[in-house]
Amino acid sequence: MKIVILGAGQVGSTVAESLVSEANDITVVDLEPARLKRLQDRLDLRTVTGNAAHPAVLEQAGARDADLLLAVTQSDETNMVACKLAASLFNIPTKIARIRSADYLSHPEIFSPENFAVDYSICPEQILCDSIVKLLEFPEALQVLEFADGKVGLVAVRAFDGGPLVGHEIQFLRSHMPTVETRVAAIFRHDSPIAPEGSTVVEAGDEVFFVAAMENIRNVLQELRRMDQPVKRVMIGGGGNIGRRLAQAIEGKYEVKIIEFNKAGAERLAGDLDRTLVLTGDVTDEELLQSENVADMDVYCAVTNDDQTNIMSSLLAKRLGARKVIALINRGSYVNLVQAGQIDIAISPAQATIGTLLAHVRRGDCAVVHSLRRGAAEALELIAHGDAKSSKAVGRRIDQLDLAKGVTIGAIVRRRGDDHAVIVAHHDTMIEADDHVIVFVINKRMVPSVEKLFQVDVGFL
Repeated sequence: MKIVILGAGQVGSTVAESLVSEANDITVVDLEPARLKRLQDRLDLRTVTGNAAHPAVLEQAGARDADLLLAVTQSDETNMVACKLAASLFNIPTKIARIRSADYLSHPEIFSPENFAVDYSICPEQILCDSIVKLLEFPEALQVLEFADGKVGLVAVRAFDGGPLVGHEIQFLRSHMPTVETRVAAIFRHDSPIAPEGSTVVEAGDEVFFVAAMENIRNVLQELRRMDQPVKRVMIGGGGNIGRRLAQAIEGKYEVKIIEFNKAGAERLAGDLDRTLVLTGDVTDEELLQSENVADMDVYCAVTNDDQTNIMSSLLAKRLGARKVIALINRGSYVNLVQAGQIDIAISPAQATIGTLLAHVRRGDCAVVHSLRRGAAEALELIAHGDAKSSKAVGRRIDQLDLAKGVTIGAIVRRRGDDHAVIVAHHDTMIEADDHVIVFVINKRMVPSVEKLFQVDVGFL
């Protein structure tokens, strides 16, 4: 696939790195030559220096025969204009724009073909906000991902010494929970993946990914680890785009405090928020955190636009007694350093966003993609089409499929009349046409084989 990426920031660079490893023809456009040079030194791709909203720059980037345009610059206006040019001048089939402004997002008609011709809009800030909200809802989890419009959940937890499953085989879970259907999709031990089998023994410290219907997630969590107290009090460090969205999303459910360094920004926040206590100050100020009782906080979220500030304030909050700390970290190398240390959860904006983009790149009918383990693994929601003659998946049991070791089918969502049923997959589960199949891949190099499995023959109508 020929892809033009506009913007070589964190999101653009992460997307380029992920897609170029899959033999795509990638061209990246940015205004800063130095940023493009760093990218080209690491990756096998083309770069073009210039304004992404200029027709000549798009022409030079190969827009004339591109299959996909990803407009992810820092400017909403640049991204929208580029999509309009891509449609009217170059007839690019699929155009995706990063849109940060809530004002634009609240008027979706401006993205229509007759206006800015944006096929899909993504908002990294909103995706991050949604991720953090889920982590507050399930404080025991490291990650909570949804499939099939929220009907299926994929949850990552860290097994702890003395936990119910530690020291037992995975098949013990089914006998211990006969009324709740779940499946362990993968285990990561010391950052190395393990393809789970019934005889696999869970060890303390393992990162365990399991699939279940969303309504059963809490029951399964109770079996995997000691349940934390429900979250009641949250402190947010940073009142920028993400901090404001997060406070607006949770202030009706939790006691929320937010700290913003800029006085004018804090005053705007106070006007936008109804029940959140807005404070002006430095999130790395120990006296401020102590005076605002950070030790009583169930969760401290550091979401400023500076990685070092987020790391330092999270470490400080943890030392002062905050029960759980979440840090927003852009640089991938920092995420690897701090994850599973004193910082409970490190979230990368680029990694949280990339799954939304990958769903439009994957071959076959792919409804959802989640990038996991800093891009090393993936979870996909694929829609099965065709019949037993035209498809390698439809009309076959799971144990009849040619699945590589490390590929796990966790669940199937099947329409039944006007309702949908969540079927946790077993070896004898049959795949039917139009099933939504949740697949976990421990190594993204296995994704092409999964895509081929769910593609139908050319002659199928």
